[in-house]
Amino acid sequence: MKKTFTKILCAVAALMAISTASAQQGYEKRNEIFRLGVEARFDYINEALDGSQVVNASGLKARYFNLRMDGQIAPKFTYSWRQRFSRPNTDGSFVNNTDWLHLTYRPDQNWAFSAGKQVVMIGGWEYDRAPIDIYYCSEYWNNVNCFQLGASVAYTTDKGNDTFTFQICQSPYDKMGNNYTELREKLDDLYAYNLYYMGSHGCYTALHSVNFSAYAPGKYTAYVVLGNQFKSGDATLQLDIMNRGISAKELLFKNYSIMAEFSYLFGERVNAFAKVTYDKVGSDYAEGLFVYPNTDLKRIGAGIEYYPMGHLGNRDVRLHAAYVYNIGKNGNPYGTAMDKGSFFTFGLTWRIDALQGLKAALK
Repeated sequence: MKKTFTKILCAVAALMAISTASAQQGYEKRNEIFRLGVEARFDYINEALDGSQVVNASGLKARYFNLRMDGQIAPKFTYSWRQRFSRPNTDGSFVNNTDWLHLTYRPDQNWAFSAGKQVVMIGGWEYDRAPIDIYYCSEYWNNVNCFQLGASVAYTTDKGNDTFTFQICQSPYDKMGNNYTELREKLDDLYAYNLYYMGSHGCYTALHSVNFSAYAPGKYTAYVVLGNQFKSGDATLQLDIMNRGISAKELLFKNYSIMAEFSYLFGERVNAFAKVTYDKVGSDYAEGLFVYPNTDLKRIGAGIEYYPMGHLGNRDVRLHAAYVYNIGKNGNPYGTAMDKGSFFTFGLTWRIDALQGLKAALK
């Protein structure tokens, strides 16, 4: 009796103390108040610049430790929350490490209304992927402030293949911007307006967007982003084209980023990939808008992932190794990727469904 009571007490305490989960869009299991998940990634990193090791950036690193929760709190109302604990709070604000925390109302199968801290709706597959699943990326991805307060409305067609979303949110270039420091104290009330399309048709899936983001009072930068995925069997090709501009002429491929990745899954356990990114910014572009003027930078690399339980359809445990080399100029002298720089990593990622694990333990 005492043993059973202890188990019940532990279960109640765990349910009250922990709150996080899978945060997948459309999660609407009836009467399930929340699902709880934990995910972590640990890496050994060797970063070098022109053949010399960058000591501060190398060594064993706890790259990610996230708690995630989502669920249904009432009919037609769902919520989602992801909290990151592996990133320091530079200003002591817990909310700054909250990737997202939003409530969604779905009156029917077609419409969804959401508000809270959200992902800024910018197109592209590299941008869409969770950070824990990226080993190296474009200079743009490394700098963009992709989590902001806002609201959105989405319409999904009856067949479910196409979704159109309109979002108004804080501009990624607001006072929390990590690059645009010249007007840092003046950027308190800037907004972004985002139109996003997600469509899946046969072997092709699109993540497209048109974005207008204020970077100073009355001044906007525009994005046209075409994210394309082609899938055939175990082979996948992702190709993103992001065109940027603060004037119409710059949208004619003067300032852009291209990200391309090809991957192939061997026998359900081994995924091999090769990836190339290219960030190009002309001299007329405003300084500090995530990629600096006079940038012409390529990153070329490859990697491999191993899923020990992949043959069981389980990808909760993953081993990885990846290498990338940088070629060209970064206009930001403090940028994340520099000419003749290289980056090698190998490590371990694991995910658990905390509530399912707790139920199994109680049995």
